Amino acid sequence: MRILLDSFWRAAAYCLRPRVILLSFLPLVLMVALAACLGYFFWEPAVVWTRATLDSWPLLANFWGWIGRLFTGDISGMLAQLVVVLAATPAIVLVSLLIVSGLMAPALTRLVATRRFPMLEHKKGPPLIWSVIRALGLTLLALIALVVSMPLWLVPPLVLVLPPLIWGWLTYRVMSFDALAEHANAEERTTLLRTHRLPLLGIGVLCGYLGAAPSIVWASGLLFAAGFFVLAPIAIWIYTLVFAFSALWFAHYCLDALAQLRAQRTVPNANGNRPALPHDGDRAIQTQWGAP
Repeated sequence: MRILLDSFWRAAAYCLRPRVILLSFLPLVLMVALAACLGYFFWEPAVVWTRATLDSWPLLANFWGWIGRLFTGDISGMLAQLVVVLAATPAIVLVSLLIVSGLMAPALTRLVATRRFPMLEHKKGPPLIWSVIRALGLTLLALIALVVSMPLWLVPPLVLVLPPLIWGWLTYRVMSFDALAEHANAEERTTLLRTHRLPLLGIGVLCGYLGAAPSIVWASGLLFAAGFFVLAPIAIWIYTLVFAFSALWFAHYCLDALAQLRAQRTVPNANGNRPALPHDGDRAIQTQWGAP
């Protein structure tokens, strides 16, 4: 429990660091850059095609006539632009978040390792391609579990339990592996993931519930179209900040657990036993592993 609470408050404190805050704004910068590039090359053709498609629908002919009597101006042209924006935004957001997630987790893990565990030995981890394949495989399993469990969502309590539990399992399996990838060997990773399975799963579930907050803001932006262009970036920024907090929480917990595991194996006491590492707040741990 100590390591769980200790890693929680450290992760929250690290979220206030300028480097983490700047990384949380990275998807917004990427969104603007992608939107500018796509708009420069594809805006006019996309709007023309969308307007032609809308005008060709027989069911909308009466609607356009009714709208034309109520408003002046090119209503169909404005609606076509809005449809293009709403259709392109999810794709741009997804690409930006995928890029940022691939960059943020290793950077945040290195930040924790450099500042808090500078003496922690790096051991050969798995190649990057294996980490990507593993993450994709686990994501596919989580999606299958979500689809299979959908009938159970009709039971009111389960809809609030099953999705966060599934995403929490996915978060725990992916982020704990990535947090240990650069420092732990295969045997150490297996031992830590088995020994700390329940706390790590609890972290994943809590982060899954935190990840629902941006969805509420995003849904509000879709519901109130006038505030979409304000609420949508806020939702994306909150989601990135939640991702950063999750990565930091797993990094603090996993690296601390790895340090304790190695200390238990390499520091025998006078009786020949291998004691656990002293409390992280003690002066001894600050001397050996560096100040937090």
